[in-house]
Amino acid sequence: MERSEPVVAPQPEEASCSSWGAGSTNKNLPIMSTESVEIDDALYSRQRYVLGDTAMQKMAKSHVFLSGMGGLGLEIAKNLTLAGIKALTIHDAEKCQAWDLGTNFFLCEDDVVNMRNRAEAVLQHIAELNPYVHVTSSSVSLTETTDLSFLDKYQFISADIHGIWSRLFCDFGDEFEVLDRTGEEPREIFISNITQANPGIVTCLENHPHKLETGQFLTFREINGMTGLNRSTRQITVVSPFSFSIGDTTELEPYLHGGIAVQVKTPTTFYFESLERQVKHPKYLIADLSKPEAPLEIHTAMLALDQFQENYSRKPNIGCQKDSEELLKLATHISETLEEKPEVNADIVRWLSWTAQGFLPPLAAAVGGVASQEVLKAVTGKFSPLCQWLYIEAADIVDSLGKPEHEEFLPRGDRYDALRACIGDTLCQKLQNLNIFLVGCGAIGCEMLKNFALLGVGTSKEKGMVTVTDPDLIEKSNLNRQFLFRPHHIQKPKSFTAAEATLKINPQIKIDAHFKKVCPATEATYNDEFYTKQDIIITALDNVEARRYVDSRCLANLRPLLDSGTMGTKGHTEVIVPHLTESYNSHRDPPEEEIPFCTLKSFPAAIEHTIQWARDKFESSFSHKPALFNKFWQTYASAEEVLQKIQTGHSLEGCFQVIKLLSKRPRSWSQCVELARLKFEKYFNHKALQLLHCFPLDTRLKDGSLFWQSPKRPPCPIKFDFNEPLHFSFLLNAAKLYAAIYCIPFTKEDLSTDGLLNILSKVKIQEFKPSNKVVQTDETARKPDHVPVSSEDERNAVFQLEKAISSNEATKSDLHMAALTFEKDDDRSGHLDFITAASNLRAKMYSIEPADRFKTKRIAGKIIPAIATSTAAVSGLVALEMIKVAGGYPFEAYKNCFLNLALPIIVFTETSEVRKTEIRNGVSFTIWDRWTIHGKEDFTLLDFINAVKEKYGIEPTMVVQGVKMLYVPVMPGHAKRLKLTMHKLVKPSTEKKYVDLTVSFAPDTDGDEDLPGPPVRYYFSHDTD
Repeated sequence: MERSEPVVAPQPEEASCSSWGAGSTNKNLPIMSTESVEIDDALYSRQRYVLGDTAMQKMAKSHVFLSGMGGLGLEIAKNLTLAGIKALTIHDAEKCQAWDLGTNFFLCEDDVVNMRNRAEAVLQHIAELNPYVHVTSSSVSLTETTDLSFLDKYQFISADIHGIWSRLFCDFGDEFEVLDRTGEEPREIFISNITQANPGIVTCLENHPHKLETGQFLTFREINGMTGLNRSTRQITVVSPFSFSIGDTTELEPYLHGGIAVQVKTPTTFYFESLERQVKHPKYLIADLSKPEAPLEIHTAMLALDQFQENYSRKPNIGCQKDSEELLKLATHISETLEEKPEVNADIVRWLSWTAQGFLPPLAAAVGGVASQEVLKAVTGKFSPLCQWLYIEAADIVDSLGKPEHEEFLPRGDRYDALRACIGDTLCQKLQNLNIFLVGCGAIGCEMLKNFALLGVGTSKEKGMVTVTDPDLIEKSNLNRQFLFRPHHIQKPKSFTAAEATLKINPQIKIDAHFKKVCPATEATYNDEFYTKQDIIITALDNVEARRYVDSRCLANLRPLLDSGTMGTKGHTEVIVPHLTESYNSHRDPPEEEIPFCTLKSFPAAIEHTIQWARDKFESSFSHKPALFNKFWQTYASAEEVLQKIQTGHSLEGCFQVIKLLSKRPRSWSQCVELARLKFEKYFNHKALQLLHCFPLDTRLKDGSLFWQSPKRPPCPIKFDFNEPLHFSFLLNAAKLYAAIYCIPFTKEDLSTDGLLNILSKVKIQEFKPSNKVVQTDETARKPDHVPVSSEDERNAVFQLEKAISSNEATKSDLHMAALTFEKDDDRSGHLDFITAASNLRAKMYSIEPADRFKTKRIAGKIIPAIATSTAAVSGLVALEMIKVAGGYPFEAYKNCFLNLALPIIVFTETSEVRKTEIRNGVSFTIWDRWTIHGKEDFTLLDFINAVKEKYGIEPTMVVQGVKMLYVPVMPGHAKRLKLTMHKLVKPSTEKKYVDLTVSFAPDTDGDEDLPGPPVRYYFSHDTD
């Protein structure tokens, strides 16, 4: 059972309510000061990208009072503590019961035996989640006479769960101002034209839609001609995806070229009604558009449940017909008192009555994630609040149970009684028998393990096992979301640590933890036999490529897959069930738009371009080239051997670049500084002069328009100034990185101002001399794979190598470099400092707004913004679908979900039904079908084709293995292959028992494309399958 969870979130300036009542505080834990509100980036970096520093600072001054420490209350407490509010008071007057062990992941059997107060029992565990949050508890009973006047200025949030039904209500006061409704980066739009009219129409660059909405505000800059618009703010009306109007422009000068429009975020006021008013006339979010009537029906039923509890001081008994009928009468009466007078849904009332005493942990995770985000909105004014009700239910789980016996749902005196009251004992046992493979043990992975423990997954004595793998070690930044980890776990394997923590939640669970990546290289471990033993595979991954690989393995072995992911406040879940749904690979998102090569190299227009350029420079100079250098000298033993081979006409791949690196190798710290200074001149002075030499400022295109106009920006050469912090930062960090790859030591004195100035005074900077290199301006051109080597380059390489050998500068130690791996979270490495300085220098050269280190880190490190609220919500929704898969539910029961807690929107949709492909004559297949043919030692390709025809009634005309064409009739010589054995054609490894082939069939009409067929698994002998 779960008590209603009133959560109140005060404004930051209010005093803490933690002293209210008889309370206790966490002991023996250091409490970090939040008075200065300096944000701990090492801990909060991923969340900072979601909320921003202003919201983070408001949070760090806020106090929250949370009543009810059942499963839902604990979920909310966990998420708020991880987020980093200032103080949290948890309140509960109840004692721990055995029932709580299946709903509350921080309680243990000792708490039940000793009948500890629930709030006091979890206090220490919550406090351990974040040393910056002051957590206190209260156990005073709330009655009608309790003085709650201290809550008057608090915003009010209420959340409760009754079995498979939940509701969430928000009241942030009569008026509530939101500073940023969406949290999205303000859009920047490059302008191609502005009309001189009323209204003036702004047109974007071709193929760059503005993605704006009518009513939004824009400010303008860098417009040539119609300069009166610069620094002005205009409200817009959308005309088309590529244009919008901005009001009267007739009084302004005619537009010439260029210009950027930047979205301006404006405050929005939200209006709330009291709970008393909203009960009668609710405003609610519709989560399932296929059931728009459901929220009001659930609202009515839950009001009836409130009335039932008030009348009888209890909830309806499990499966009690009398209580169900009474609840229906109450619902019918309440419906008449509501303004909309909704129809009463008897099925909802019946299942609410049946399951109300129960508690579904994954539903608590989902609702707790949403509710926690609403609390953060209340204390920060960031994102759009819920207006005002949300109902999330798991009715699909019971809809497919038909008419079960009520004994199925009755308590048995164990930790699963609350779950059993929701889904029945048979389904509980199926969960306990499950074999689950969890791929990834990050934020979603930790939440999933918690859900498994509460649901009893893999706890059966006879069978059932949770296998979890993750190749990563725990970092400090993980602690902000991955709640199973603590500071003393840093640099320990995620999977082993999480497994150990999960056993504390439920000692009965069986977990096999691996420290491996799931990829082709580990198929000896994660082979077909491994997959076929799994009942469900669940991915908790952070990249598409890994998801696609796991999906292909699930498809090949006919295993269900549950996928999910988050990015900031956004999240998705996807259910993939053999023979029912499409697979993950069935749909592909459009590829991420790449920055054109010429834009990166010569014509950046935005800070993203300069950051990517700087990251590429880092990879090229400090990672790729050293790795290439080492690989080359692992192939060739000595410089003398290489010289001999070049002189005798051998072509050695990469040798010219390697010899160039060897000949220019710095031998001392002063030479590293010199190299860094020369790179400064090359990147930020000579590059600009070369571009302006090729394309002077007055250069015009064939149509008469200026070459240098938006989005192209003419560069301005930068003159090195040691006293400029940006110049100094580039010089110092580049020199340190060169020292790192060439293994050159340096001291503190070497880094002193005097020491560096002394070195720089001896550096000779050559004057710029224009080259005849062609500057690429074609946006469709790609970076060339290989730079051609001229005969002069070859002669020069021989000379340089001979010189290095004769100077004794090609010894064994000289033939090694240290390749660096970009470390975005290690401030001591200097990697990010180099990229920030290089990017901002290039931005300055092209008059682009620079980016601070924080933004540079996100873009250069490709950091995915993350917050615990959306992670918890997504994992809960995945676990609900897992219950359905375990129960073997029909297609209609499964739901995919997309959510954005910032807006907030939650959208449940049906899964994609598997498509059937017709071949001909009634022969068809889906992606889940796999034909099988068993051969023998002397089985030929012709035997294989005949076997397919005999078994499946249709003759293949083409046979392909991966990208290798085994048999295509029109290809020369392929007819002769019909007599070859399959062993000879396929060449299997000794341990390989089968090969997967693709077959096609002749089209119905000549000239049409061949008809595709399903994969055909060919076994090399009859005794394998």
